[in-house]
Amino acid sequence: MTGTERRPAAEVVEYTDPLCPWAWGSEPVFRLLRAALADRVRWRRVFCILFDHDDDPPPDPAAETAWYARYVEDITAHTRSPRAVRLDRVAASSWPASLVAKAAERQGTDVAERVLRRLRETVFVLGDPADTPASALAAARGVPGLDPVRLAADAASAAVLEQVRADRAEARRPVADVLAAQSGSPHAGTAKETADGHRYALPTLLVRVPGAHRAVPGWRTYEEYAAAVDALCPGALSRPEPLAPDAALARHRTLTDPEVRLLTRGPWPPAGALRVDTGNGPLWLDPEEATVHPASPLRPPGAP
Repeated sequence: MTGTERRPAAEVVEYTDPLCPWAWGSEPVFRLLRAALADRVRWRRVFCILFDHDDDPPPDPAAETAWYARYVEDITAHTRSPRAVRLDRVAASSWPASLVAKAAERQGTDVAERVLRRLRETVFVLGDPADTPASALAAARGVPGLDPVRLAADAASAAVLEQVRADRAEARRPVADVLAAQSGSPHAGTAKETADGHRYALPTLLVRVPGAHRAVPGWRTYEEYAAAVDALCPGALSRPEPLAPDAALARHRTLTDPEVRLLTRGPWPPAGALRVDTGNGPLWLDPEEATVHPASPLRPPGAP
């Protein structure tokens, strides 16, 4: 491409929810795909509100939690991602975590990525979903570069609320491609029926350029996502070399075993890495992250 040529306006839209188990299981591939794109294509997240305010409360919360824990266990059997040893409850609402995740985007990509990751880990590592404003903000404490006062103010603002409302509405206008049954994955990705239509299954990636799109719904391989990007944005992908273990852990702060296999090359674990055992394999913490992460035994007692 010469200096006078311009790549067509393109974006990857990730339809997701901070508390979704299939989205959690897609993190390894999405981390690789974002690195392969290296900001050559805009990546935009839409928070779809998996657990909504108007959902009916379960008649038997304990039975609902036991059922959902088994559901998550089945999903993580496919994705190989961690799951909590014990799930405290089914999340009451996705709104608090989505508002905090959206607010974190105002502080830059690195902060937003790490805040969203912490929100996911409240469910799938700690078993205590960030489903209140206080718990969602608490999950982000200690994230490098984060301004917690600004995060709290932005998460409570009318502007961020309107953004998440717009996300919710966009998620309920799926492209026709995802209305039919999909195949080839344990999570096929067919759009979910709602009271007034459909919403995207989570996660779904939509690759868009002016006049065309490719939808890749459900839990998929890197190659399936890459094919959709290549079809519309040829040359945008440049698969990165795997990182050295210590560099990968410093970059991402936490890694699951599927991420270790996909994103790193070299003897594992690196010096200083802290292993946190879960119900389905470990979560690995960077030494600095281990001093602030809610799941870390090295976190000082009584730390906020």
